[in-house]
Amino acid sequence: MTSARMNTLANLRGQIERLEEGACGHAFGRVALGHVDADAALSGGLARGAMHEVFAEGGRQGAAAAGFVAGLARRVSARRPLLWVRQDFTATECGALSMSGLAELGCDPRQVVTVHAADAETALRVAADGFACDALGSVVLEVWGEVRALDLVASRKLTLAARSSGVTGLVLRLAATPSPSTAETRWIVRAARSPPDEAWRVWGAPMLDVELVRNRHGPTGQWLMEWKCDECLFREPATYSQPVAATSADRPYQARVVAPGRRAG
Repeated sequence: MTSARMNTLANLRGQIERLEEGACGHAFGRVALGHVDADAALSGGLARGAMHEVFAEGGRQGAAAAGFVAGLARRVSARRPLLWVRQDFTATECGALSMSGLAELGCDPRQVVTVHAADAETALRVAADGFACDALGSVVLEVWGEVRALDLVASRKLTLAARSSGVTGLVLRLAATPSPSTAETRWIVRAARSPPDEAWRVWGAPMLDVELVRNRHGPTGQWLMEWKCDECLFREPATYSQPVAATSADRPYQARVVAPGRRAG
């Protein structure tokens, strides 16, 4: 049993080394995100036919991370279907995946296939089948917590499947700590303040604090990204000038208040 497992690991290592010595993740090209600095760090954009990881701090940042993943999937999938595999517990903690919300972000709900899995292990098996299906544009695997099954061996299998089929894999990890993997990139996403419009009457555009903490073929970095729902791409946020109170010039910030005196008599 041990010998068979060692042989399997050796074969996987050999296949990955041959793939890395060849195209190094560039065989299926790259898709620009639209954010100038991020695309420069990514050597032109996000690599297709590779696995990418997105982490969020617990449930409070889950919506922001899911929005970022939806944007990435929209960019890399083009007109091909998106398979989104969710562990049931993530819906309990973060809420259901809204098709109307995806539509507002610019995604076509008719191109989205969702699968609900009872546990992380089941979700991983379903996603692995999706990674190997070349009819898909991308696969999102969304799991909660420290998943033992999603170890380095499983990561290598997903990477091999993605590079063989050309499907882009996006692994969304909620309330988890980054661990060794074969991911092409690793991101940590947080919500950022959306600037209001000039009249302060409507919601601002989705704004994200995005940190690239792993990049196999380039530098890392941290940027504010604004998702443009109409153009379906990320941009540098515009600067909004807001009226603020003028700084006091004739008296200290905390002026002493003197109560009026009472007259005698």
